[in-house]
Amino acid sequence: MKKVQQGFTLIELMIVVAIIGILAAVAIPAYQDYTIRAKVTEGIGYANAARTAISEYYLSENDFPTQAQAGVANASTTDVVQGVTVARTGSTTGTITVAFRALGGDAAAGETIVFTGTGGPNGVQWTCATGSLDSKYRPSNCR
Repeated sequence: MKKVQQGFTLIELMIVVAIIGILAAVAIPAYQDYTIRAKVTEGIGYANAARTAISEYYLSENDFPTQAQAGVANASTTDVVQGVTVARTGSTTGTITVAFRALGGDAAAGETIVFTGTGGPNGVQWTCATGSLDSKYRPSNCR
């Protein structure tokens, strides 16, 4: 009589498990990086609100404001953002620093991203300075 195969062999099952393990080894770190970048986006949102307030102040007063003059809150009550700090470095220049809580992965608490503003006749032009946050977590225009 002829015997009909009725299932998978142990080797076939081990190959499937190995393939799933390799896919998981690649997918898990990529997913962690993605979730950290999503958290950084929250901090960028606070920085954008501060940028708008500072730009409006600069256009009306022709002077770079302090944090209190711009009316920028510290935002220290969120789970992601540790604080937002506005620093006036001159009458036409200043910075916005966003400090993060522990984001996971290799991003420790206190990591920062810094935006530098330079005032001119058309308002404040913003550039993304480095900060201490790893470049793989920053937006593409800040790398």
